[in-house]
Amino acid sequence: MLYAILFPMAGHVHVFNLFRYITFRAGGACLTALIISFWAGPRVIRYLKSVQRHGQPIRTDGPERHLIEKKGTPTMGGVLILIAMGLSTLIWADLHNGYIWGVLLVTFGYGGIGFADDFLKLTKRNTKGVPGRVKLVAQAGIGLVAAVWMTRLMPAPLGSELALPMLKNVLIPFGIFFPLVAMFVMMGASNAVNLTDGLDGLAIVPTMIAAAVFGLIAYLVGNKIFAGYLEINFIPGSGELTVFLSALVGAGLGFLWFNAPPAAVFMGDTGSLSLGGALGAVAVATKNEIVLAIVGGLFVVETVSVIVQVFWYKRTGRRVFLMAPLHHHFEKKGWAEPTIVIRFWIIAMILGLVGLATLKIR
Repeated sequence: MLYAILFPMAGHVHVFNLFRYITFRAGGACLTALIISFWAGPRVIRYLKSVQRHGQPIRTDGPERHLIEKKGTPTMGGVLILIAMGLSTLIWADLHNGYIWGVLLVTFGYGGIGFADDFLKLTKRNTKGVPGRVKLVAQAGIGLVAAVWMTRLMPAPLGSELALPMLKNVLIPFGIFFPLVAMFVMMGASNAVNLTDGLDGLAIVPTMIAAAVFGLIAYLVGNKIFAGYLEINFIPGSGELTVFLSALVGAGLGFLWFNAPPAAVFMGDTGSLSLGGALGAVAVATKNEIVLAIVGGLFVVETVSVIVQVFWYKRTGRRVFLMAPLHHHFEKKGWAEPTIVIRFWIIAMILGLVGLATLKIR
């Protein structure tokens, strides 16, 4: 919005020339989202508490202390993230950019699915929510529409190929089936973040780390000079996603202020599904789908732990982990919640650096 209003005036007021720079607008987006979060946070939390007298339903088969320590805490805090991130993006991004709208479609579409899921959990007072198949079909529909939209924005033949990190000149052609691949990337990322969201602050910080890494990736991929130097695929216009991802980081920091242990609010599926979907959509738009699996490796491990647990239990009647996802396994082993959360943050930071390193390795 500001870009469209103020940049054309740069010829008359030189300072407005700053709005042509993605880095300047990214910084503004991050700060704006943070301020909105701080201002709106207490108001959103008060409202959520007023309409959720008993807070988020707690799993009865989970760690016993959750039934005491987390009882009565409101959920749907992802609304705060979406408000801050959405408004900041609309203020600072170039709204003529198609990638921005494609990523916003996935973010708010998946956020709507999560909102419905949280709402049903609260009204029915159980942990089931929207039936799994319905949720997956809705995610698939939104993801497929966004995938078709974004791949058509890309230069041929990149829109139909999968890039491999470190193998700079290797592209796997999927042709007309690539939107299906992109759809699964978005769905996988969304549900992986959702599975990771089980402890105070556990999901939001790795999400911010991944967003910061992909903010840099988007900037490099969208810059012809940097892309050429690093021998990565140049995607014209994708650099604008740096503004969106900076807004996500700012909104995430603001949410963490209220979600830090002991949490005053949980993000719920409203937040986790939307944030994961956002990361998946950005990975598709920047042609770094596999790099997302590295940068978001923590989410991948959490998801794999659930898959292994379910598969092995159905096959043998025994459990591999004391409880899945993996963070609950360590809780059952007696680790303190802050210990688990901070160690997982450290792992997420290491994986983020590894993901960045793949851009330079030849």
